[in-house]
Amino acid sequence: MKIGIVCYPTFGGSGVLATELGKALALEGHLVHFISYQQPVRLGAFTPNILYHEVQVPTYPLFDYPPFETALASTMVDVIKNNDLDLLHVHYAIPHASAAYMAKQILKKEGKHIPVITTLHGTDITLVGRDKTYAPVVTFSINESDAITAVSENLKKETLSHFHIEKEIEVIFNFVDVSRFSRRPIDAFRKVIAPNGERILLHASNFRKIKRVQDVVKIFAEVNKQIPSKLLFVGDGPERSTAEDLSRELGICDEIRFVGKQEQMEDILAIADLFLLTSEYESFGLAALEAMAAGVPVISSNAGGLGEINIHGETGYLSEVGDVASMSRQAMEILKDDASLQGFKERAAAHSKKYDIHHIVPQYERLYERFLSV
Repeated sequence: MKIGIVCYPTFGGSGVLATELGKALALEGHLVHFISYQQPVRLGAFTPNILYHEVQVPTYPLFDYPPFETALASTMVDVIKNNDLDLLHVHYAIPHASAAYMAKQILKKEGKHIPVITTLHGTDITLVGRDKTYAPVVTFSINESDAITAVSENLKKETLSHFHIEKEIEVIFNFVDVSRFSRRPIDAFRKVIAPNGERILLHASNFRKIKRVQDVVKIFAEVNKQIPSKLLFVGDGPERSTAEDLSRELGICDEIRFVGKQEQMEDILAIADLFLLTSEYESFGLAALEAMAAGVPVISSNAGGLGEINIHGETGYLSEVGDVASMSRQAMEILKDDASLQGFKERAAAHSKKYDIHHIVPQYERLYERFLSV
């Protein structure tokens, strides 16, 4: 198959999932064309079956805001026509689904039918999509897709409760390449972070307000009072400075490292003992799943789809959003001794195999084939 994938190129879950899906499809022999305004961060090394097409948005004095959606639709049309694509798979509804609809209608006038698959990822539905500025276009574009998928049962439920969706939404869970994250820790790396054998806690995100990174700092402060430990913050975003300020106020800044955006998460997760995810909402929680694949138990809120992957008392613990005291106690319960920690690590790694890439990607292939046979 010749497949077009449209996604954001950033570190967010939708871009990561879309990129990893494209790479997996390419390894299966499909020809994959990525369409985005920058090369996706997870695209990495050259792969013969993967091509990247950059969306160019001309700037004119007439436009206060360059018309990205129009440029995206035009790029889709060009890529589909010039490469005879079989289908288009767009990730994140805004603005990819609406641009895909426009491209589809343009091609229809020229006698070319292109099936469009739309995958919903989270805030495109639960936050941005609900805004009255976007909601009518989001609803229309989703309904005009040939197929709709969601990355969790919770996101499907949220979509149906807030939008008038006329078609079936199929749940195809996010996935992880378990083999990639099953790594032995690099001892030298761990000793740099925790020279005296301290426990290593980890948080990775885009540092948006919804991630509640101040809660992560507060949890660590409580854990560190009882258990010698270090905290790694991976990623960057608007709330990073807030977290840094709080760590200084609490007098624990020397125990915390902010390492910025990192592509090789498998090396970082390999040295971690516990992953903290305190979000107000997660449609799925891909970062938590990657942590579990690396054998790292998870302390998380019970928001959104997190309860579907983080099994309370087995792979980690769940608490109400903002319940720092509960999360702190649960973290210490896991980290209190080597036997307890090892048990959680083993169960987390075992559970992650349910979401291994080799189980999930064939579901997308079967979905594609349904529309190619029409």
